[in-house]
Amino acid sequence: MKINYFIRNSIITIIVVSLISSPIYACTGITLLSKDGGVVVARTVEWALNDAQHNQLLVVPRNKEFKAQTPEGTNGKSWKGKYGFVTLTAYGQPYGPDGVNEEGLYVGVYYLPGFAEYAVYDKTKASKSMSVGDLMQWMLSSFKTVDEVIAQLNNIIVVNVENKDFGGAALPFHFKIVDPSGSSKIIEIVNKGEVKIYDPYLGVITNSPTYDWHLINQRNYLNLSNSPNQQKVFGNYELNPLGGGSGLIGLPGDFTPPSRFVRAAAFTASCRPLSTSIDAVFESFRILDNFNIPLGAQMPSEKTPSDIVSATQITSSCDLKEKVYYYHTMWNRQVRKIDLKLIDFSAIKEQIIDDDVNKENVIKDVTPLQSKKKKIIKK
Repeated sequence: MKINYFIRNSIITIIVVSLISSPIYACTGITLLSKDGGVVVARTVEWALNDAQHNQLLVVPRNKEFKAQTPEGTNGKSWKGKYGFVTLTAYGQPYGPDGVNEEGLYVGVYYLPGFAEYAVYDKTKASKSMSVGDLMQWMLSSFKTVDEVIAQLNNIIVVNVENKDFGGAALPFHFKIVDPSGSSKIIEIVNKGEVKIYDPYLGVITNSPTYDWHLINQRNYLNLSNSPNQQKVFGNYELNPLGGGSGLIGLPGDFTPPSRFVRAAAFTASCRPLSTSIDAVFESFRILDNFNIPLGAQMPSEKTPSDIVSATQITSSCDLKEKVYYYHTMWNRQVRKIDLKLIDFSAIKEQIIDDDVNKENVIKDVTPLQSKKKKIIKK
């Protein structure tokens, strides 16, 4: 048993190291609550493969007819959407990193390479089968609460569907879903279709390994505190802290999924009290600024793609109470929003919103200008 345990841990270590060395996928998600009942779900989107067009948002109307994909084509599960929704996209596909529907149900996907494993396709069960992208659309279009989603998961089968349009990358994902009540779950599909559900730890999610591993790893950081270290005396020596923040010494600062998970949990746990949901929105942006990845920090210069300026392509923050989707991108750090309350999802046509057409940061010039006075010449 000891030998098997050692081999198992060695394999996990090898897998984690291989994932850590990958510079491509590294998303971080958090949830913040406000005193007025606000629930704000926010995340970064890192995708350093090439420009995935995460800055383009898709608006999907109510009552849309859906047909899911299988390895055989579009012969999977059929359904009619009850709710309209807004979603980020990727490579022109009708789904992407996250989205929210008109009832305030949020769905976010996060990369889980090496661990996500969908069901083996059975053509006799095609009517229940769908791709991972269809799963996201199915949840957003069909349900308004987390409990409703969980109750229906046994009625569908997620199968692997290769999508060459998705940048040529595999699509192993796990999900974070949240509704306006604050109810939230992590959904992982592993072991050829086994569905595992977790309660989010402080609303935090990153990437591989699986969520239960991250929960165990948190035990390594029980000593962390936001209280500063105190003076200590050793014989004739008095040692004082060098500055503020000394209580968080030991907080990992690298960009690996385990380190980002620990860091996101620490910042969420120590978040200041937030009065309103809009306070929580802007606090989420401040916290997630700690997870922005400069492209060169994770990729050798000879492999740096020329079509993106940062590994963090977009940061979103969704106010589920007010049903407003906020975001800023690597091309334009100005915060923009889509107010779902103002959209008539029964009448609006499906459309793409692209506010980054020019790919230019908006800069406001506030330089004080002194007016020129005419000189009076005395004769």
